[in-house]
Amino acid sequence: MLTLRHYSLLTLLGILMLMAAPAGAQTVESALMPGQVIEGHAKWEEDCTKCHKRFDKAAQNTLCQDCHKDIRADVEQKRGSHGRFKEQRECKECHTEHKGRPENIAPITELTFSHERTDFPLKGAHADTKKIECKACHKPKVKYREAPSDCYSCHKKDDKHKGKLGNACVDCHTDRTWKEVRFDHDKTRYKLRNKHVEVPCIGCHANDRYKDTPMDCYSCHKKDDKHRGQEGTQCEECHNDRSWKKSPFDHNKSRFPLMGKHEKVECTKCHLTPAFKDAPTDCYSCHKKDDKHKGAYGEKCETCHGASDWKTITFDHDLHSLYPLRGRHIATKCESCHKGHLYKEKTPADCHACHKKDDKHKGRFAEKCERCHTERDWKVSLFEHDHDTAYPLRGKHRTAKCESCHTGYLYKDKTPVACFACHKKDDKHKGRFTEKCERCHTERDWKVSLFEHDHDTAYPLQGKHRTTGCESCHKGQLYQDKTPTDCYSCHKKDDMHLRRLGTECQSCHSIRDWKLWDFDHDKRTSFKLDGGHKGLDCYACHTERMDKKVASSSSCVGCHKKDDKHEGSFGPQCDRCHETTNWKTIKPGTKIFRSK
Repeated sequence: MLTLRHYSLLTLLGILMLMAAPAGAQTVESALMPGQVIEGHAKWEEDCTKCHKRFDKAAQNTLCQDCHKDIRADVEQKRGSHGRFKEQRECKECHTEHKGRPENIAPITELTFSHERTDFPLKGAHADTKKIECKACHKPKVKYREAPSDCYSCHKKDDKHKGKLGNACVDCHTDRTWKEVRFDHDKTRYKLRNKHVEVPCIGCHANDRYKDTPMDCYSCHKKDDKHRGQEGTQCEECHNDRSWKKSPFDHNKSRFPLMGKHEKVECTKCHLTPAFKDAPTDCYSCHKKDDKHKGAYGEKCETCHGASDWKTITFDHDLHSLYPLRGRHIATKCESCHKGHLYKEKTPADCHACHKKDDKHKGRFAEKCERCHTERDWKVSLFEHDHDTAYPLRGKHRTAKCESCHTGYLYKDKTPVACFACHKKDDKHKGRFTEKCERCHTERDWKVSLFEHDHDTAYPLQGKHRTTGCESCHKGQLYQDKTPTDCYSCHKKDDMHLRRLGTECQSCHSIRDWKLWDFDHDKRTSFKLDGGHKGLDCYACHTERMDKKVASSSSCVGCHKKDDKHEGSFGPQCDRCHETTNWKTIKPGTKIFRSK
């Protein structure tokens, strides 16, 4: 038994041989190769990497399949002998290499090989190895896998039909015995019944003609036709496959069942020629002379008349037409509506077509009379404005006449639903409050106003504003020109201060009364009035016009610059030394600097 030491010595020996060998000598792998490969692999014997990958035995299967692509396809698709192994096996388990050129590394024999693991398992007569040898199907120099699996490839010489039935032998024959036929004629388009069952195949399939065999009676029974073709070729209309001589023909199962008085009429009355097929089935062809309508109601007599009695009318307008008769239409004569040709000229089903002369609206309310009127009584109106339109009538609109609003054509001219469209002449605001009358007025009474300034706007009315007329503030277009909400916009003419106290009137005045004011300079400003400032008139400090809020200087120099004997040398904050009570009084602790 070789040990690790022996392998090391052999490896070292191989390396020494390679070192001593000339250029082009064998590799280590070829030097250590256990034996020659088979004839089919001989051309790759020097290239070990074709079948082996160093240090990766698992890669050998992939390398085998790189050459044997058909085997790889079988394994991937789980077909053929190699694809049906329950577990993936290595190629070398069955195909052992390096045993010499003549070695058969795929030893397949009848004893070791199972045909059940192929795409063509042997069944029936194919499974009897005593009768059928492998070479019967597997020809020399042809791979086993390429052996045909269809019947015709092997049994073409056995085809007595000479190809006229195609090459799908399995449709009729089995693999148990060639003579056993499993063909079921009932599964074809022509099922065999009664006497056709007893007929031999050649009786219909002459000259082995199967594909285009005719299925109509006349093709086979033309010679049996005693009518000589005068009654057509549709034999099955009168005869059947049970008996040719007995006719099971039932006229009631034909296109024209005999009913009423037709049952007693002789065949020759309608079938004027030997060809029964040409006999007319419409009433008018036979009864044209009996038509009292002179063709005005068309030729479909059966629409109104029955076969039992010509005078009996079977037509029901409610069931047999799209226009059921209701109310007074039930007692109306047919001629009142059907004045022209019944089928050529379409009878109108709209009211206006017949009642145009009765239209008191002169067409202004369109032609859809049924929207308001009924067939019971023309004067009764079903129309409900609240339910049938999107504009319910409320208040005084309920008693208004239709013509008051619907002055034009009802459906052509769309009736406006805006108040202003009808009440423009009643607008005392002359359009200045826009056209949305419903914002203030209701349908109950035009003079009643629903508008609440406190709730419906962002400017609640308080004090004297509550009794002020709308026009006092809203002088322009109510919605187009935005109404100002500041005091000065309306009370500019009342400003006695001439804007010297700004435009924020609400800072001093109240909306209860213009003369009431409660401004406290000490609390509402940062400049407390004390000493000599107390009791001064506002205009003494606020001498200039101002926009919006009052903006006056709080420094002493702002007002007393002319009184500053220091001429600005001690800064603008006079209150650091002087008191507001008396200008000449100096605050205690103040150092007095006298000039030299």
